[in-house]
Amino acid sequence: MIRTLAVTHEGEVLTDLPLQSITIADYAWIWADFASPTPEETLLLDTYFHFHPLAIEDCMHVLQRPKLDYYENVQFLVLHALNEVTLEAEEIDLFLNKSFLVSYHHQQKSEMDEAWGIVQGEIHSRKGWSGGPMAAAYTVMDKLVDKYFPSLYGLEDELADLESMGSTESVEELMSQVFNVRGRLLKLRRTIVPMRDLMYRIVNSQHVQSNGEERIYFGDIYDHLLKLTDMIEVDREMTADLRDSYISLNSNRMNSIMKTLTVITTVFMPLTLIAGIYGMNFRVMPELDWAYGYPVILLLMLLLGMGMFRWFRRSGWFK
Repeated sequence: MIRTLAVTHEGEVLTDLPLQSITIADYAWIWADFASPTPEETLLLDTYFHFHPLAIEDCMHVLQRPKLDYYENVQFLVLHALNEVTLEAEEIDLFLNKSFLVSYHHQQKSEMDEAWGIVQGEIHSRKGWSGGPMAAAYTVMDKLVDKYFPSLYGLEDELADLESMGSTESVEELMSQVFNVRGRLLKLRRTIVPMRDLMYRIVNSQHVQSNGEERIYFGDIYDHLLKLTDMIEVDREMTADLRDSYISLNSNRMNSIMKTLTVITTVFMPLTLIAGIYGMNFRVMPELDWAYGYPVILLLMLLLGMGMFRWFRRSGWFK
């Protein structure tokens, strides 16, 4: 599907014109959005816009790393949107110059719909810096980056829950959840860090920007990406701390169990010795003929066990 937005030199906005009927020179600027295009529609990148073959090839072969390339009078940008369910990156390509903006993406994205509506509204209300292709490209990037925050906030909420679940879940379950969150943070990092590097290049590029006001707007997006990367690093450190805490907790539990088993074993060792001695099959054992031998031995074993238990307790083994 291709949707078009054309702005006349008088400031009138025309939408959904057939792309082949548009002569770019007749308008102040146009935006053509290729959303899940068919092969025939994709051919228009070459036959209508005459973009560089390498740029068209990059559109066809996903998933490219976020980048900025220059082809004659056209800037080609590869951006990454975020799938909120899988946290996988989804590519969005922009072709940009003073007369047009062409966006190309294989998936329908709500961010593009929001940017489309905002650009239309700003043109009608005469807001924004010139309301041209550069402003439209900024709006797209801004909406893409804004969609990163909810996913990261959701992971931070999961980490906060994991911190309070230490006494109610098994260590194995907690460790599994921590590594799950850590893996999703890594997915976010793979998307956000390259976007941060791309935005740094845009902020410092003289090819893309033409005035200081544009630098301020793109710098705002760059600041958001810096904040996101800082949050990711903090969250990754938190997962490492949680992992170490759970390992220590598991070790302490194991030490407590081993201490209990050691006490039980130590208490029963002398009792087992006594039972072993009187379980030997010797004929001459004076205590075997004693009428009170059995209750006395049982009493001795009881007193011995109680005495050892009291001694362990006074020694602090149960603290």
